[in-house]
Amino acid sequence: MKLDGKVSVITGGGSGIGAACARAFVTEGARVVVADRDAQAARAVAEEISGLAVGCDVRRQEEIEALVRAAEKAYGPIDVFFSNAGIASGVDPLETPLEVWQQQWEIHVMSHVHAVRAVLPSMLERGSGYLIQTASMAGILISQGNCPYTTTKHAAVGLAEWLSVTYHDRGIRTSLLAPLGVRTPMLDTASPFARLAAGPIKEPADVARMVVEAVREERFLILTDPVAQEWIEQKALDPERWLRGMRRLQARLEQQSR
Repeated sequence: MKLDGKVSVITGGGSGIGAACARAFVTEGARVVVADRDAQAARAVAEEISGLAVGCDVRRQEEIEALVRAAEKAYGPIDVFFSNAGIASGVDPLETPLEVWQQQWEIHVMSHVHAVRAVLPSMLERGSGYLIQTASMAGILISQGNCPYTTTKHAAVGLAEWLSVTYHDRGIRTSLLAPLGVRTPMLDTASPFARLAAGPIKEPADVARMVVEAVREERFLILTDPVAQEWIEQKALDPERWLRGMRRLQARLEQQSR
């Protein structure tokens, strides 16, 4: 898909990957709606790119529906919905409060579901549309030290794969962004284990260019470093060996974090 002239909504657009993608999409000619729970941050990015800012808590179905209405009122039918918002709170199952589990589930999974329910019917009627969802390599591998993040990101991967299989032949394209470490505010709040195991750190602008390229090619999986593909293949070829390697890495990370 060419982004030129396309109406695009980006959640988590007030900073990090979302803000960088908003800038990159506009450069490609898209009309961009910047959505973020931090309305002030959304306004700052929107003013920079001459877009529309909408404050939105993606956990709330009614707020995503209001976001879609605002985007359609300003620009018309939505061509691209980029569900990008995320958080990195949480540790292991015993220490993480259930409230944090619920928050991660609402942001990393249900926000995508709310978005799909809000925009997919119109996309199906038109026979075209693009859904982009940010997961993480934690959703394909794991994130050491953060069980809720790993679990909910795995669910996000499953949702994106299901959407791609089910709606591709009806004109709906799906891309899954699964980054390794990216220099964003989320990286600053990640657990020590997650930061140590984040792999090569990319800049948000670099990731944004990768997203634009993937959308142009209508490619499903967006990885931010070639090593990620190597790790995926290692896990797929020999899961037991991969698990043993992850246990060794876990032990090294525990030593380094002391």
